[in-house]
Amino acid sequence: MYQAKENRYENAQFNYLPNGLALPKISVGLWQNFGCDADYDEIRDIILTAFDRGVTHFDLANNYGPAPGDAERNFGKIFAENLRPYRDELIISTKAGYEMWDGPYGGRGGTRKYLMASLDQSLKRMGLDYVDVFYHHCMTPETPLDETALALSDIVRQGKSLYAGISNYDGKTMHRMHHRCEDYHVPFIINQNRYSILDRLVEENGLKEQCKKKEKGLIAFSPLAQGRLSDKYMNGIPEDSRLFGREEYQKNIGLDAKQLSIIHDLGVLAHERGETLSQMAIQWLLAKGVTSVLVGVRTKAQLLENLDALEKAPLTETELAKIDAICNR
Repeated sequence: MYQAKENRYENAQFNYLPNGLALPKISVGLWQNFGCDADYDEIRDIILTAFDRGVTHFDLANNYGPAPGDAERNFGKIFAENLRPYRDELIISTKAGYEMWDGPYGGRGGTRKYLMASLDQSLKRMGLDYVDVFYHHCMTPETPLDETALALSDIVRQGKSLYAGISNYDGKTMHRMHHRCEDYHVPFIINQNRYSILDRLVEENGLKEQCKKKEKGLIAFSPLAQGRLSDKYMNGIPEDSRLFGREEYQKNIGLDAKQLSIIHDLGVLAHERGETLSQMAIQWLLAKGVTSVLVGVRTKAQLLENLDALEKAPLTETELAKIDAICNR
């Protein structure tokens, strides 16, 4: 039977949301690599190693797979076999919003019918009485924000989630959702969005600015830009990467000769600091005021590399300017 390390919080680092809730500076996301195609023993080792290092937050969604529900089922098994005695030390989040099951009520949306049914399914898969944060996963223009906010309010009142969040919203829509949640007394505390050195959309669409104005947390997923911000890509696209040979996908994400040159020079700067590019990418987000960096890893070694970023010196203003200069040339 697993027993967590007694010194797991000795060097753990946390940031605080405006409502006072602590989140680890690095959290673990189960978007990819934790489904039916993953090695169960390896993903269990990743999750338990993270907890032994003071990581208290694990992030999921109803459709994380590759088959919808797979990641939640695997996490639920790991939780039941190892982490149940530590439930009160964990922040567990899940989401709903994208397509999940057949028919008109399981597709993309934000209605009460879909959100409440989806969360009930998620709780069953994970073997939980409640989650700590439940997110509406994406903007759904066909659903009035009042409808989604009321669903989130009822979910909290029913004790199925302690807090609410939204994911993949832009600043204008987040602003409107903030007021709808206020109307229904929803404890809306956090936004989850894609954010990295190579992807600064939250700075461009007003989301980050609204987080500050409305006193909401911001947790960043894809902090390494799907692995591009790693030493692995410093000298081009490696043959064993998921991007190798997929020219159309490379084009869609902007991976061209210019971006590869940027990645190389960012890696050189990171090495001059005595760290990997991945570690510098995580440090960059923390310097930008992100509450928590949500890392997705395939191996325990990747997890440990990411966690060790917290032991590196914070980026200076001069280094932040150098990063901008490299990206903007």
